[in-house]
Amino acid sequence: MKEVIARTYYDTPIGVVEIAATETGIVSLLFTDRTDAELNPEHERLLGCIEQLDEYFEGRRTVFNLFLDFQGTDFQRRVWMALRDIPLGKTASYLDVAKRVQSPEAVRAVGSACSRNQHWLIVPCHRVIGTDGKLTGYAGGLNRKQWLLEHEWGMLHGRQVTLW
Repeated sequence: MKEVIARTYYDTPIGVVEIAATETGIVSLLFTDRTDAELNPEHERLLGCIEQLDEYFEGRRTVFNLFLDFQGTDFQRRVWMALRDIPLGKTASYLDVAKRVQSPEAVRAVGSACSRNQHWLIVPCHRVIGTDGKLTGYAGGLNRKQWLLEHEWGMLHGRQVTLW
């Protein structure tokens, strides 16, 4: 595990996230209630991430272009890469993702990889839903998952989303 060299917090419309970076890239972007860690928003990786998050929440960014530091198993990395291929405003089931990583029997393992995703939003696990079309499993809470999906739908259709 690489050393975190910079950390900051970012206030989103659906809660505060902690952004951490290593020399390689953004290592995590996760919801938090804690805001007492050392801040270093001047770090270029953090500033780039904050800029792209601003654009996303303003409805002007549909794809993130950041250096990411993925720390996980080979299977988890394959899942996370497959999640990045789900277009904004679209969803895929856990089974769809399992098939994309050529492991159609690994639906539960895909769910586990999604739950271990340290790059909330940038690696869009909120776009993964149950095979029946229902919202399931999101570490940030289903209300945030629904908000993000509605925000993205609104971006594509020129409509703003209200909070909750």
